[in-house]
Amino acid sequence: MANVTDQVHEMQGLYGPFTLSERVMQKIWLRQDFDARRACLFDGRALTTLRPGRWNLLAGPDFRGALLRIGEREIGGDVELHLHASDWRAHGHDRDAAYDGVALHVVMFPPPDAQPVARLRTGEPLPTLVLLPLLNRGLEEYASDDALERLTARDAAERLAELATLPPAELRTGLLQRARMRWEQKVGYAHVRLQKLGMDGAAHHAALEILGYRHNRAVMLATATRHPLEEWRNAPDVQAIYAAGEPAWQMQGVRPANHPLRRLRQYAAWVAQVPDWPDHLSSHLTGAATTGRFAWGGAERKRLQVARLREGIQAGITGNMLTGSRLDNLVCDGLLPLLSAASGKDLLPLWFNWFVGDVPAEVRHGLASLDLTGPGVGPQSHGWAQGLLGWMIERDSRASG
Repeated sequence: MANVTDQVHEMQGLYGPFTLSERVMQKIWLRQDFDARRACLFDGRALTTLRPGRWNLLAGPDFRGALLRIGEREIGGDVELHLHASDWRAHGHDRDAAYDGVALHVVMFPPPDAQPVARLRTGEPLPTLVLLPLLNRGLEEYASDDALERLTARDAAERLAELATLPPAELRTGLLQRARMRWEQKVGYAHVRLQKLGMDGAAHHAALEILGYRHNRAVMLATATRHPLEEWRNAPDVQAIYAAGEPAWQMQGVRPANHPLRRLRQYAAWVAQVPDWPDHLSSHLTGAATTGRFAWGGAERKRLQVARLREGIQAGITGNMLTGSRLDNLVCDGLLPLLSAASGKDLLPLWFNWFVGDVPAEVRHGLASLDLTGPGVGPQSHGWAQGLLGWMIERDSRASG
């Protein structure tokens, strides 16, 4: 028997409506992708998650066999997650024996003051954790990441068939709009990160997040919080830093080259080569991109000197410790949005014409099949890839809604 139907809520974000599902929230809990050091219950008691539990995809509570410390007391039990505290009663859990073992109720949004506390069948009040104030990133970014993960499992031909019927001018206009929207979202997230952490901290968090790839980005962000950049400038004990993240590291589906310990050592070598690397970002990345002109294609990439800038970043920012598509992801997902947010300059032309980076193979194939890139058209670029990703995410959101 399948678990309770995944609840999907449409919300208004900074750049339009988006959908947030309970599945996204379950992934946040599984990966502990929030500031767990500040976690405390709605009644003020401190909460430490010793073990988040096993994700239950069948009937019953969302996570089985969690181990928690509430105050000074260790408690074992199940964990149930909802977007709203009122969902506990709305779903009938307060009358269902299957939920008698729930030790923690995790909700996304704070309940109204007058709302009754969730209770077990026995009438005992249920400890409740509110996630929203603890999140590392905006809800839109979590939702977008979840949609991107699901994209990789779908049939590319079916998804692209609708786009292939559009006139070329309409196709390009639509993808350009979505690329600009994704750029503005990233700059918006960068603004929030800068306000919280300053440039040194924001750049440090962005670098470790990128080195975590999809599977370990949450643990890398927690690592960046526990071990600030200043610590990495003083020959840190990387093995101890890695051990502090256990058992949260995700190894399933991770290639040996991307093992988190290897990536932590890579970052330590990077900082050893260029200890003050955030201070050099502006001199390496602005330049020709600040003219206000926006175009795309091979000639524009040459005008912006993207290849030269890429070489300068690889050597002058990462000390030649980061190369290839991961370097491109660092630039486009982390460094350019941070610089744009900090300086107020629109670096969209540089971001759009940068090299693609890591994207699903179907995106690369789709750009060619839609005649957006290729001989006589132009090189594959980050902007076209992000525009196509934006369209795919929007299409899947409409289909699931």
